[in-house]
Amino acid sequence: MEGGGRPSAAQAALLAASTALTALLYSVYRQKARVARGLEGARRVRLDGDLRAVLLEAPGRCVPYAVIEGVVRAVKETLSSQFVENCRGVVQRLTLQEHKMVWNRTTHLWNDYEKIIHQRTNSTPFELVPQEEGASVTVRVMKPLDAAELSLETVYEKFHPSVQSFTDVIGHYISGERPKGIQETEQMLKVGTALTGVGELVLDNTTIKLQPPKQGMPYYLSSVDFHSLLQKQESNVRFWKILTVVFGFATCAILFFILRKQYRHHRERRHLKQMQDEFRQAQERLMREMNAEGGETLKNACVICLSNTKSCVFLECGHVCSCNECYRALPEPKKCPICRQPIARVVPLYNS
Repeated sequence: MEGGGRPSAAQAALLAASTALTALLYSVYRQKARVARGLEGARRVRLDGDLRAVLLEAPGRCVPYAVIEGVVRAVKETLSSQFVENCRGVVQRLTLQEHKMVWNRTTHLWNDYEKIIHQRTNSTPFELVPQEEGASVTVRVMKPLDAAELSLETVYEKFHPSVQSFTDVIGHYISGERPKGIQETEQMLKVGTALTGVGELVLDNTTIKLQPPKQGMPYYLSSVDFHSLLQKQESNVRFWKILTVVFGFATCAILFFILRKQYRHHRERRHLKQMQDEFRQAQERLMREMNAEGGETLKNACVICLSNTKSCVFLECGHVCSCNECYRALPEPKKCPICRQPIARVVPLYNS
């Protein structure tokens, strides 16, 4: 604690940082909890012949947040894999990722570092159809790249190691970066994949569309079933809740420590003031006795023990008020009993 009982700059900064971090974690937790509640309350509809009737009965021919499961089918042409024969899909993502080792000057270790140097995503219109053959109802999937969770299957992956000469190796050690190679990956949402879509379901003329919801809720196109998707979100909520509680307890502990220090400082100041008042009353009583008796002995008596003769000069304040025994008994750091200034040094006083 600094002078006056105020917390130090480090303590104030730690409390502010812990409070801000707790508030941030709580905000993320509330957002995740809102998403999980919204997903749990989403209306589950079946992709069958009754779907059109359900939408006709809904207000505005729209279900704001619906869950529907179906199989991916291209509306027109499909996308072909560049590396795998007879592999067709509706979403294709090609990625080039650089892998290298970077020297950490703090830990003095080589750390793995990955960086995407190029990525291209292609898509073609597609729809969800029932798993049963021959069903006529379909749901057109709009803006699939806007989905918060778009399940793509890795159909091709190859690592191209870097070819380095001896001179390159020396240069890499000097620069602190050592390339490992380039990883080439192709991911696709293949035709025939079972997909769980969560979003706004709307009947537009004769076309049923699944699109991003307008209430700010996330848009999902996941290859897992709805129950697994919900469990994943609930697990995410529990994780952020635990983090919030842990940092909340840490903030409370820091605040309790600071308040405890302030209380102890206030109690010491009150005790010191009480001692000063008692000392002042004793001085006044001694002065009255000295004036009444005119005694020279009391005039030269130590103000602490009132029995020994004053024998110390306190510097830098210059007060002569204590005997040598009482000076040694003063607590550290030693301060003058009269003015409470720190005692830099003591000069013995000899009475002739």
